[in-house]
Order: sequence, then structure tokens, then C-alpha cells
Amino acid sequence: MGVLLLMMMKLILLSVCFLIDSKIGESFGFDVHHRYSDTVKDFLHLNGLPEKGTIDYYTAMGHRDQLFKARRLATTPESSTSSILTFLGGNQTFRLSSLGFLHYSVVTVGTPPVQFLVALDTGSDLFWLPCDCANCQRSLNSTSGAIELNIYSPSESSSSSLIPCNSTMCGRRRGCSLRRNACAYQEVYLSSNTSSTGILVDDVLQLGTDATPQSPINAPITLGCGIIQTGDFLDGAAINGLFGLGMDNVSVPSTLASKGLAANSFSMCFGPQGLGRIEFGDKGSPDQQVTQFNLETLHQTYNITVTQIAVEQNVTDVEFTAIFDSGTSFTYLNDPAYSVIVDSFNAQITEPRYQPPTRIIFDYCYSLGATQETYTVPDMNLTMGGGSNFFVTAPAIVIPRRGGLAYCLAIVKSEDINIIGQNFMTGYRIVFDREEMVLGWKESTCNDLVSSNTLPINKNSSNGAPPPSSLNPEATPRNRSRIPIPAPPPSRSINGSNAARLSCVANKLVMVLFAFFFHNLIIHY
Repeated sequence: MGVLLLMMMKLILLSVCFLIDSKIGESFGFDVHHRYSDTVKDFLHLNGLPEKGTIDYYTAMGHRDQLFKARRLATTPESSTSSILTFLGGNQTFRLSSLGFLHYSVVTVGTPPVQFLVALDTGSDLFWLPCDCANCQRSLNSTSGAIELNIYSPSESSSSSLIPCNSTMCGRRRGCSLRRNACAYQEVYLSSNTSSTGILVDDVLQLGTDATPQSPINAPITLGCGIIQTGDFLDGAAINGLFGLGMDNVSVPSTLASKGLAANSFSMCFGPQGLGRIEFGDKGSPDQQVTQFNLETLHQTYNITVTQIAVEQNVTDVEFTAIFDSGTSFTYLNDPAYSVIVDSFNAQITEPRYQPPTRIIFDYCYSLGATQETYTVPDMNLTMGGGSNFFVTAPAIVIPRRGGLAYCLAIVKSEDINIIGQNFMTGYRIVFDREEMVLGWKESTCNDLVSSNTLPINKNSSNGAPPPSSLNPEATPRNRSRIPIPAPPPSRSINGSNAARLSCVANKLVMVLFAFFFHNLIIHY
């Protein structure tokens, strides 16, 4: 009887993390573009787009999507016959150094449709938007002027409805807003004092086929109406919303799978120049490398096991678990894994050590000569659980220094969990297969996507100087080739506050305890 009770309790605790199985339906995704692309320029109104919301406007925004209509990332027999869906009007994404070095997408929500610029985060679950808020970022500076950012409001969307406090979606982790008579949420993130608090809302995510003309599809989703944002959400990263891609049933991939709109899997491609693609329903290709997810934790994440680290010929057997997290800009590792890598890396570098005059998050930096145009870094390879190899194509980042440039090993010493950040994913199409519960990866430059040197968003600079063309220089796998030196990033871009760690995957015990009392909390807003 005791064993049966224990099993029942375990099932109850884990039930919120299980995903609803569904038959493979249509697969949809949106294209990821370089931050200098024509599409980004279009979104920033740099090309004189038609009036926002008109048919001509959406036709212009979707023009580049039509270039990719015949392309299909997923090559498995089950999904190869499915149509590709994108966000209505086109859905390009891009990496922004001035907003935390994260990948962003323009998403369209509600009726009538309203657009938002959101960060893509595999380390958290909830998709939330700034909503009916007084202290939200309303504009963003570009190199051509200020760009107005939309604020979501359920009252202005005819397709929205508040989720009541007694809804099953509310669950034990939620509270209740008395004034709004709606289920309340609070998400606390890794970045210091960074959080989003608000209520849960049902609405629609605007999708469309890749045909010409597009056939519109309204995908029902649950999102957070973020009434109060703190920390980096005010001026550092994800200032216009966060697109949670985690395993919980509230995430968009889980919702789409449960409603039969896509297979319960998606992929993200991280090109060396900040271009790529995200595809919902993509299960990858037969020749990709894979490793199993670790699912023993209460709140399931994209957690994998590393069994061996190789830096050039220095091979060390060291086992640890880590989370693949696109919401964390760089990679965070505990000891002994951190010391194994940095000690071996440092021993093989020929450039002199560089100590920045102000504290940055990286401990190992090296000066580049005034006329130096290339540099080399040791090959770095991680052996995953099951034996597959993950070669790190972009372990370093170039920074400015007085009188020249320097580069740093873009790994931060962690005091809590291990995170494989976005920089380590560069050069790969990463597949998050939640049906097979495996992580897949295959080398890719994402070079079938259009990119051009148009102006990016530049939040902090008034002189119009763009961020670097390649913040994470890519070495050729298994070959210590000379790496071209890119232009430096903004001087403040790698300090502790602007290197984004948006995911809420490392809340550890405090958030576990929080989950048990927040459901009784009454929120007065």
C-alpha cells in the first residue's frame, strides 16, 4: 500500500511536466534571419513599408518567406508530407547583441492582429507579453530612429478570454488576481531581480501556410499578460515579451502538439552570422546526432548528460548534466567541468592574457595585435550520453579593448546548474524532440536563408555603428583553422547585466517550495 501511494504521489507531481501525445499533423515554423537582413530592415520601417495592418504590409513582410516555401527541414517519412506553416505575414527571427545576444522573433497575436518582438527561450515555458502595464518599454532605438513597441491588452482582442482562478490550467503554481478575477502567474528568471507577473489569458497566435497567397490559421494558445516586469525586462533583454519553448503543457510547442497542429518536436538553427530558422513539428533528419533527455527532475527541461570533454588532445572523463537553453546567451559550467576546459584552453593559447579594466563575466581573455586579422583556438568537443559527439564551433567572443581588440573564452563559471547557452549552439540545427525525448543536432550554417548588411537594432549607440557581424567566431570542426576577427561588440554588451540569462530553469529548491504556496496567494492588481 505504501509503495502504491508513493507511485501515485510521484505521478501527480510529474503530471504537470508530461506532454500530451498527438498524431503528427501539419508542421509549421518561422524563418530565422541575420540581424542585418532586409527582413529586419523591413520590420524596423527602414524601407518605407505600407501602413501597418494593411494587406500590402503583410505581403511585404512575407515576401522573403515565399523564397523558402519549397524547403523542408524535417526529413522523416512521417512529417515529409506535411505543409510548412509560418506566422501570418512572415516570421523572421534574428540575434540582437544590444538585447542580450539572444534570438528574437516577430510574432502576431490576437484579433485584430498585433505584432511583438519576443526573445526565444527553450529554458522557460510561459509565453508572455507586456500587457496593460505602466512600466513597460514602449520604444526601441534603431540606427534610424526610435521604433514603437506594442503593448498587449486582452480587452482590445476579441479572441481573448481570461483564465479563471478555478481553471485546471491555473494549477498549483499559480495564484489568483481578485481584482481581475483571473489566474495569476509569476515567473522569476536567472538574471538578477528579473521577473514577470500577471494573469493568464487564452488568445490566438496568427499562423499561415507557406503557399501564395497564405491561408491564415489561428492557433489557440495560453499566454501571460505581463502586468509587472522587473530587472532586465525593463531595459536589458526581452523587453517586448518572451516566447517560452519549454516542456510544460502551457508552452506553445506543447499546446500546438496537444491540438494536433504539429508534431511534438521543434528545431532551431543557429547560424554563425546570427541567421537560422525555427520549425515546429520538425523531428530532424536520420543522420543527426542524438542524446536522451534526463527526465528525473520534478520540472522537466532539455537536460542532457555529458560524459567526456576534449580540448584538442587533452581528453578528460568527467560526467555532468547540463540544460540546452537558448534563453541564456553564453555557457555556464560548474567545476570540475569549468576548470577542465579553461585550464586546457588557456595552456594552448599563444596570445597574451588580457585583463579588462572593468569586470566582465569572462575570466579568460587574450589581447590581439594591432594588425592581427585572424586567431586560432583549440578544438573543443563534448561527448554526450550515448556516445555522440558535440563539437563546439564558437567557443570565443571578440571584445573591444583600449587600442585594439581582444577575445575571450565565452564560458562563465557557474555556482549552481550547468547551462549550454546559445553560443555553444552556433553552427547547428538543434532538434528538441519531445516525442522521442531526445536532443538532436546536425552541423548547419543556415546559409539557405537570405542575409544582407542592412542596419540592425542598436539600443545604446547614437553613432550608428552596427554590432559585430560575428560575435561568436566559428572554427571549422576538427580543424584549427585561422578565425577571422569580426568587428567588436558594444563595450557594455558582455557585462553582467547585459549577458542575458532569462530562463527560469535554475530556480532550484526555492521555486519548488514557491510552487506549493503560490496557488493560495491572492494577488491584488
